[in-house]
Amino acid sequence: VQLQASGGGLVQAGGSLRLSCATSRRIFESCAVAWFRQAPGKEREFVGTIARRGTTNYADSVKGRFTISRDNAKLMANLQMNDLKPEDTAVYYCAIKRTIITSNFYFNPRDYDYWGQGTQVTVSS
Repeated sequence: VQLQASGGGLVQAGGSLRLSCATSRRIFESCAVAWFRQAPGKEREFVGTIARRGTTNYADSVKGRFTISRDNAKLMANLQMNDLKPEDTAVYYCAIKRTIITSNFYFNPRDYDYWGQGTQVTVSS
């Protein structure tokens, strides 16, 4: 299963970006989706996730600024990032996990079955 992440770029602090994660496989409908990020020299960290049923959960560092949505008909998920800060600078990855439980959230990168290639987000001060 291939995931295509897009939408990264360079933005000034306080600005917004919208990342997308798309696949051509209908397996997407049966998956939880998550976004992770990794800054240079740091561990990959959880950003947020959306369960199969559409409920969301976010890291404290992005809560209130980032919003994840999904469109099962289009086989894609989005990460809307507002009020960006320099500390949000990282490579952002989307990932999906097959699950029969529509309400579960998964926070550990090792839980996920498929990953996108990553897209760079750089926030200047």
